Amino acid sequence: MATVPGLAVDEVKIRKAVQSGIPLTITTYTLPREVELYIEQVITFFLKLVHKDELKDYVVYCVQELAVNAKKANTKRVYFQERGLDLANPRDYHEGMLTFKEDTLGDIGRYLRIQKGQGLYIKLILLVKSNVITIEVRNNTVVTPTELVRIKQKLNWKYDNLEEALGRILDDSEGAGLGLAILVLMLKKIGLQKDSFTIGSTEIETIARIRIPMDKAEVENLSALSSTIVASVDSLPLFPENILRIQQIIRQPDADINSIAQRISVDPAITAELLKTVNSVQYMHTKRVNNIAEAVKLVGIQGIKNLLFSYGTRKILGNDSVDKRALWEHSYKTAFYAYNLIRNFQAKADVLDDVYVGGILHDMGKIIFANVHPDLMRNIREFCDKKALPPTTFENLAAGMNHAEIGALIAEKWNFPSALICAIRYHHDPLAAPAKYRILADTVYLANMFCEYENGIISFDQLEPAVLARFGIKTKNQIDNLLARFSAAFKKEREG
Repeated sequence: MATVPGLAVDEVKIRKAVQSGIPLTITTYTLPREVELYIEQVITFFLKLVHKDELKDYVVYCVQELAVNAKKANTKRVYFQERGLDLANPRDYHEGMLTFKEDTLGDIGRYLRIQKGQGLYIKLILLVKSNVITIEVRNNTVVTPTELVRIKQKLNWKYDNLEEALGRILDDSEGAGLGLAILVLMLKKIGLQKDSFTIGSTEIETIARIRIPMDKAEVENLSALSSTIVASVDSLPLFPENILRIQQIIRQPDADINSIAQRISVDPAITAELLKTVNSVQYMHTKRVNNIAEAVKLVGIQGIKNLLFSYGTRKILGNDSVDKRALWEHSYKTAFYAYNLIRNFQAKADVLDDVYVGGILHDMGKIIFANVHPDLMRNIREFCDKKALPPTTFENLAAGMNHAEIGALIAEKWNFPSALICAIRYHHDPLAAPAKYRILADTVYLANMFCEYENGIISFDQLEPAVLARFGIKTKNQIDNLLARFSAAFKKEREG
């Protein structure tokens, strides 16, 4: 792909965003031509990855129209400030708009410098999640009620062609009506309905949003492909026999600490895992615990259950390759960060064990893919050929797309508890998690994203604002300070 001078398209970052359901963001203050070209290239590659190449011209036009309007809204705010006029006052608004276009076009460079100096931005967000492509253009000038009415009047979905739109649009003051009319025609051309485009504002931003549902057949094929993988993973054994026996004892109504401890003690590997866990920073005991019964008591029944799921999964999936060792190391760090996020921000003792083990197991789907037999890979390719799926569908799946669903389906197959299944399934889409498990999903999501942020894979503005709000995190600086502490503590834990 050709690159814009000084603005190289990061295909790895775009691919990662698509595969993991992470928002891809581009922020500009003045929207120069080179940034417009860069945005077009990013959109082109993004749509190629989601097999929607045919939408490129339509989406590019809509984004450019919305971005230019956002830029003009920021200029308008600066212009009204200079003239001492109130955008929200109808009389002031009318007075200012009489000269706005002529005055600003004659000195646009100065107005753009002021906009940048005030931090007035135009932000593009691209996201594919829950089988919907979402495209947003945001700017931090809040649209006034009067402006919103005017905009919605121009968004007339009754237009069937450009001639009809031209015949009805009269806008001497701003001249923005035609652009919005063409935008509507573009959206209708690709089969979208009125509710696919919305515009509104929060306390700090105006947000124009386009939602494009993924093709139903494509969604069904991806789901069927994931199910095929899970159904075919018969080569993965059941949990080791001793783990199954301990789980059996725990399920008995009269189970007690001593009987559980006794059964654990006959397995040196599980014993070592339990003592390692209870003496880790996760439990923060001042004295080292070496007694099995005491360790079981301190960890608790739920803790033992989770330890068995975590340990059993690692035994089955192994760490016999560089890729798998890297995935497990990421999982341990995610678990550590998740545990500390809960302990520092939520004081939810009842989910401490779940968030820790959820963090360890969240990427099961990726590890499954690293484990599958060559025969299964051939069967998957044949499935893609039979369904006429693009080659990139398989490539994206192998690289991690849908891995959360694959991991959750495997967890269901192994009879994991609902909490852990949800932690796996929703670790990239926490807002879709059932209310009962929302704090668990939020925590594992944020811990995983902290690891990605720490590795330079994502930026601060790619984090889900609703999740950050739950943890009271408002700034990049807060995350940097947290990660400095968490990372140092994790390193100490691993070295110890």
